Amino acid sequence: MKKYFAELVGTFILVLFGCGTAVIAGDKVGIVGIAFAFGFALIGAAYGIGPISGCHINPAVSLGVWSAGRMKTGDLIGYWIGQFIGAILAAWVLWLIVSGIAGGYNIGASGLGQDGWGPGYQGGYNVTSAIIFEFVATLIFVIVILGSTQKSAPSGFAGLAIGITLVVIHILGIHITGVSVNPARSLGPALFVGGKALAQLWLFLLIPSIAGIVAGLLFRLKALEAD
Repeated sequence: MKKYFAELVGTFILVLFGCGTAVIAGDKVGIVGIAFAFGFALIGAAYGIGPISGCHINPAVSLGVWSAGRMKTGDLIGYWIGQFIGAILAAWVLWLIVSGIAGGYNIGASGLGQDGWGPGYQGGYNVTSAIIFEFVATLIFVIVILGSTQKSAPSGFAGLAIGITLVVIHILGIHITGVSVNPARSLGPALFVGGKALAQLWLFLLIPSIAGIVAGLLFRLKALEAD
């Protein structure tokens, strides 16, 4: 249970600080600032809870670890439960915070940093662009995670490598989908925003999950596993 609770805490940190920066300070810090908020939050969580759970804080990452043969199915389910609860709690806390702004907060109009695509969302990219970006970005992200945490990788640096990768992914992708690469991160805000965010949630649950499995299989089949 300690591992699952650690995943809850880590996912809470990622979603609160990443989405929170986008919602509260996005107009001040811009895309690069939001990207660093997500990356730095992950790095902090990695060194905070990594020794307990490995700091997946992402159901797609856990799927990758599982398909690589590094995790049992029972733990996979426990990690998912912790991750999704952590993301939902973070979105709720963020909603409570922004609701205190003078004049009130219109969650339908301003959102909670939810992901999406199409007309009216960020750059207006279509669903094909969203699918391609989310698959490729998640695949690369999980490859970096599995590669930097394998036995032959330098110890102590995985958190930095993973966090920096997440920063770069956000710099590239915020205008495309808002960047999910993480089903839990997408679910939390979408549940509170509802409407279009909830209707488009399927993509951010499905595509990163498929990419995570593919990345794990590349290591399980020794295509990227160090000798």
